[in-house]
Amino acid sequence: MRKTDDAHITHAFARGDLSPSRARRLTVDFLHGLTRHGRPVPPCAVDAARLVTSELVTNALKHAPGPLLLELRLERGLAAITVWDSQPALPVVGDTDPTRVGQHGLEAVTSVARHFEVQRESVGKRVTARIALDGEPTPERAPAHDGRATGVRR
Repeated sequence: MRKTDDAHITHAFARGDLSPSRARRLTVDFLHGLTRHGRPVPPCAVDAARLVTSELVTNALKHAPGPLLLELRLERGLAAITVWDSQPALPVVGDTDPTRVGQHGLEAVTSVARHFEVQRESVGKRVTARIALDGEPTPERAPAHDGRATGVRR
């Protein structure tokens, strides 16, 4: 793990070295570290960040063949959770469909994120969700459905 400062850490995982639970623990520890250093994080923000981390890491494990990179940053009152993986295909946030079994992970992410985006990289992609740390409800904006989504679910 590389810790730039208390507001930025990056952790690379080999394929067999990661589980969503380990990534969730790193995220919770990061947010609790912010609290210890004078940046209070409400429990609802910790829960949202835990959910986002779990979904993004699970998707990367399911769809990408290689290693993963988890990056956690404090950005202007938001927790930025970024997962890089080696799969070049961009995820698409589907329309809400209560009859669909499974494939609701990105719907859950966009429902709690203040901002969501996917960037294609020279190798793979980078998926970032930003969670508000102020305890305020997420504004109601709908995401784009083209894999380069921004905003949150209605």
